[in-house]
Amino acid sequence: MTSSPRRRAGPVPLLSAGHACVDVYQGSIAALVPFFVAERAYPYAAAAGLVLAASLLSSVAQPLFGVLTDRWAMPWLLPVSTLAGGVGVALCGLTDQYAPTLVVVAFSGLGVAAYHPEAARVARIAGRGSHTSMGWFSLGGNLGFATSPLLVSAVVATGGLAASPLLVLPAVAGALLSTAALRSMKRRTPPGAGASRVSPGRDDWASFARLSGAIACRSVVFVGLGTFLALYAPERVGGGAAVGAAALFVLYLGGAVGTVAGGRLATRFGRLRVVRWSYALTAPAVAGIVFVPGPALFVFAAATSIGLSVPFSLHITLGQDYLPRRPGTASGVTLGLAVSVGGVAGPLIGALADSTSLHTALTPLIALPGLGRLVLRPLREPARPEDRAGPVEG
Repeated sequence: MTSSPRRRAGPVPLLSAGHACVDVYQGSIAALVPFFVAERAYPYAAAAGLVLAASLLSSVAQPLFGVLTDRWAMPWLLPVSTLAGGVGVALCGLTDQYAPTLVVVAFSGLGVAAYHPEAARVARIAGRGSHTSMGWFSLGGNLGFATSPLLVSAVVATGGLAASPLLVLPAVAGALLSTAALRSMKRRTPPGAGASRVSPGRDDWASFARLSGAIACRSVVFVGLGTFLALYAPERVGGGAAVGAAALFVLYLGGAVGTVAGGRLATRFGRLRVVRWSYALTAPAVAGIVFVPGPALFVFAAATSIGLSVPFSLHITLGQDYLPRRPGTASGVTLGLAVSVGGVAGPLIGALADSTSLHTALTPLIALPGLGRLVLRPLREPARPEDRAGPVEG
């Protein structure tokens, strides 16, 4: 009778909830794009540049933070970086100038970059290497993505971009949740546990590079659709900004289903098999978004989201197992590429849309899941550090 409440208050649920609060700020920049276009008359390329500003810094900073967490445990980064991510987004609506907006959006991206490598390391320790536990941790991030367009729409559609300071509230909640999770882990960890930070095994950089290449393909699709689906959906379905926000919500919410399913499927069928099939099945779903008109777009958006999100937590653990001596570096690269590479491609998609149409600009995204599947084909399942050390609960 007493174990259930303790389990609900354990570190993994708290870390998952804190992850949701952080990833609100990954999804919020894309959700703000239609408002920047409408209120400030930004062209598509300039609006996509804001997504790039939030993600480009992460592409450099996130692996660097991963290297640091391989050398030193820095759990204090979780609440501090959560607050940094929220403050940057909160300030983005307070200036009409493009350059200061880029700066504060980039500051938010730096906060998000600092959070993920250490959070992934802590989550794996808290979950004792379980695929399911890492799936629950990743689920929090997907829920943050899913709720960000609704949160942004509720705040900005009512008060305009000048109401953006209200968007700092999830960061405050996330910082408190992260602090509670760390305290819970400290109470539950026996003295001397986790003293050895270097896992046995050899780093397989070639396999890790292939995995990273596949993640890059996934990233361009996810961030490209996340940036422009809110603008594209009204063209295909009809309606206004509410239709676009709904399509973005479906795209992000489907990720919650896919992330939980990914951990469970991997336990039964193996990580690489699940990841390969997910990439293969995503390509026709993306084609449905691009080519099928009407309300069916929402169905294809959900299918695309599930296909892209099933591998999400598996990418993290695969990367950590290909680089067992550098789990922070692995987390920094896999989680960093999941946002940054797509952000780099975003302005290119926007420039093509400005010169042609959104339909034409989104069409190349159809081929990328298939390319990712080909990149993954030669990989073999790596040994898990927990398996080398002995049986792990989960």
